[in-house]
Amino acid sequence: MIEYRQMKPDDINAGLKLCREANWNQIERDWQLFLQLSPKGCCVAVNEGKIVGTVTTISYKHSFSWTGMVLVDAQNQRQGIGMQLLQEALHILRNEETVKLDATPVGREVYLKLGFVDEYPLSRMYTIVDQKKLGFSAARAIQKNDLFVIAAFDLEIFGADRYALLLRIWESAPEYAFMVEKKSGVQGFCFGRQGYNYIHIGPVIANDIAVAKGLVSAALHQSRGRAVIIDVLRFDAGWLAWLLYMGFTEQRSFVRMYLGTNLFHAILKKQFAILGPEFG
Repeated sequence: MIEYRQMKPDDINAGLKLCREANWNQIERDWQLFLQLSPKGCCVAVNEGKIVGTVTTISYKHSFSWTGMVLVDAQNQRQGIGMQLLQEALHILRNEETVKLDATPVGREVYLKLGFVDEYPLSRMYTIVDQKKLGFSAARAIQKNDLFVIAAFDLEIFGADRYALLLRIWESAPEYAFMVEKKSGVQGFCFGRQGYNYIHIGPVIANDIAVAKGLVSAALHQSRGRAVIIDVLRFDAGWLAWLLYMGFTEQRSFVRMYLGTNLFHAILKKQFAILGPEFG
């Protein structure tokens, strides 16, 4: 018998073990963040006292909700545990109008059966930063007192209020957080965070591609010689071409999906990279 229950802080080590087994990038701080932002919204599957699976959820206030971190121990796969974890997540989010997630090609087949619909494709791009390709960037480091105006800018483009999440991402890795501004206001920003395998740059939110390039260049300056990933939307061919020029290659593809009405307002052409498939 598999027991499904709420995830607790004491379960983080088990979550980390599943991440290492799957070669995922999340570290302890990521799990802490899930439990801080959604203390009753994360679930584990337990088999004979051992945690063998996880799922997380986050609600972005009244806009939409997110589910991620669907992990099942290799020895317990193909037993319906992943599907039941998703059902547990959807039960947690049962009163939400829209639920979103980012799916791998294999996972997509499962989510289609649950009624999820494709929204748009994404690509995970990977590089080891080559200092010779890094040019000048006019972006400046984000300070804590910038976060309110950044969150307001982000709300208009992302379509939901994620101030609390951005604050914690900034606190964990301010060295990768940059913004561009003019007298008229914020033109764009990016964040980044440490991971087990890579530095993860994102989100990158900008009014145009030139601003996005400057923001990512600034973050890459902080990552010289390191392995970096960035999860990008694929609407702008020039953006993808620039990333390839900078030495990025596609590591894998995935697709954003949703369940429900999806009536919130987002400006996709100004979203150059997401925070990550676990957060949106």
